[in-house]
Amino acid sequence: MMIETNNEEQERYYCPECLAGLLKVKHVTYFAHVPGEMITVPDFPAWVCDICGFQEYDSLALTRLYVLLDPNTVRRPRRANQPHTSSDEAPAATISK
Repeated sequence: MMIETNNEEQERYYCPECLAGLLKVKHVTYFAHVPGEMITVPDFPAWVCDICGFQEYDSLALTRLYVLLDPNTVRRPRRANQPHTSSDEAPAATISK
């Protein structure tokens, strides 16, 4: 599921665990174990059941987080005298070992 940020009426998602509650958008603390360390991300978007507490992390937010945590993804900083490209983000490069 992907959390929409518009003000339109949200679709109703029923809890796949208890089948009675509704999943609602909340912000929780996300925990991840990366080799050698524990990562915590506060205010991470998730769908949480209003009855049993089941939670499912937002898929778009997870994708963005995984890109940030991927050790093979490197962002090249833009130099001050380098012209700005049309892309909002710097191109990604991979490091071969």
